[in-house]
Amino acid sequence: MEHEKKRIALIGIIVEEADSIERMNSILHEAGEYIVGRMGIPRVEEGINVISVVLNAPEEKINALSGKLGMCKGISSKVIYGKKR
Repeated sequence: MEHEKKRIALIGIIVEEADSIERMNSILHEAGEYIVGRMGIPRVEEGINVISVVLNAPEEKINALSGKLGMCKGISSKVIYGKKR
């Protein structure tokens, strides 16, 4: 089996519907082996949560994770990749 090259990436997530938080956490849990760190900032006044997740994973896994998150109602996500080495 070929070794997949991993990349460092940051997924920025904005949660605008609290009903989607449980699903989001489940998706992130599934990718737990790739998560290096996570920070969440609740913005109670605005009724949103801002979350950043740092990953060290193959690019296809990162894209799949972001896609799953983006398909959840009330969740927006974007990926920023570190430069390839």
